[in-house]
Amino acid sequence: MNDIPIPITAVRLGDDEERLVLEVLRSGMLAQGPKVAWFEELFASICGTKHAIAVNNGTTALVAALQAHGVGPGDEVVTSPFTFVATVNAALEVGATVRLADIDSEDFTLDVQAAAEVVTERTRAILPVHLFGQGADMAGFVELAARFGAALVEDAAQAHGAKVDGRPVGGFGTGCFSFYATKNVTTGEGGVITTDSDELADRLRVLRNQGMRARYEYEIAGHNYRMTDLQAAIGIPQLERLSETNAIRQRNAAKLTAGLAGIEGLLTPVVRNGRDHVFHQYTVRITDDARLSRSEVIDGLASHGIGSGIYYPRVIQDYECYRNDTRVIADSTPRAEQAASEVLSLPVHPHLSDSDLDRIVHAVHQLLGS
Repeated sequence: MNDIPIPITAVRLGDDEERLVLEVLRSGMLAQGPKVAWFEELFASICGTKHAIAVNNGTTALVAALQAHGVGPGDEVVTSPFTFVATVNAALEVGATVRLADIDSEDFTLDVQAAAEVVTERTRAILPVHLFGQGADMAGFVELAARFGAALVEDAAQAHGAKVDGRPVGGFGTGCFSFYATKNVTTGEGGVITTDSDELADRLRVLRNQGMRARYEYEIAGHNYRMTDLQAAIGIPQLERLSETNAIRQRNAAKLTAGLAGIEGLLTPVVRNGRDHVFHQYTVRITDDARLSRSEVIDGLASHGIGSGIYYPRVIQDYECYRNDTRVIADSTPRAEQAASEVLSLPVHPHLSDSDLDRIVHAVHQLLGS
């Protein structure tokens, strides 16, 4: 076994990030300032939107977006049960009820028809999740939201730079992104909301700043959701090279898919036509036909020094705290439940060498091959 482990993810920051952070430290302007404005300008350009409003994390991006659209108690939000829990927590935080609909069995994103079936007269927002770096069926969700007069809020926490039919995610409705430590772009913690609406952008900027447009001029009950210039300084160089790092992720994913093809009981990721998948995660499925169980594959990979992860091991409504919460309503979601029992993510990050990728492929073949 090679003694050098291959982690499921790796975060490496360089000279450019260090230089900008030192500029902030030496300037004395640590809170939301010129670096945040620069970060916002770059991100709006990436998403092709008029506005990008930086906040302190991805969850608060979702909370603020829902609040800015007027979602609150008595309203319902339709979203996926197969997602990181922040998606649901944000809707609950604004006082809304969550209706969970099933996912597409191949790309893991919220299914348009399943979502349509749970929409009610109380639905105020539809919240598809661009999962693992692949955008959802946005043509379908744009039509669905328009048909029912609901806000379209995109959970794009894992999809920086992803596109659907040539259009960046976050540009179809109100986009919400995360810059947590392991994301394709990181600021340690951080988030951003994208929109073409001047009115919505203005409301979001007031919401994130304790409800103030000017100091001690309170307009609404707001929050302290501000991003710091230190966070922005870390993220700016990564935004400038995002297309390059996403291309490396795509190359790594293509090499893995080619190498893992034909293994019985292992399904490689499906990339839908018209989708530009940026592979925040490279997620395979270990089916009942596989020679080993998923847990045995995880243990086997670990013995080869290869990290892996399950994203996500259970659907939201399977957790007692949500199963017993009357504000979380789940229809039948067999496809999401099946995915949760089968998914396994392998390393795909941009710091992998060709020999690392070969090791991953070789190890999976040893474990699951005939």
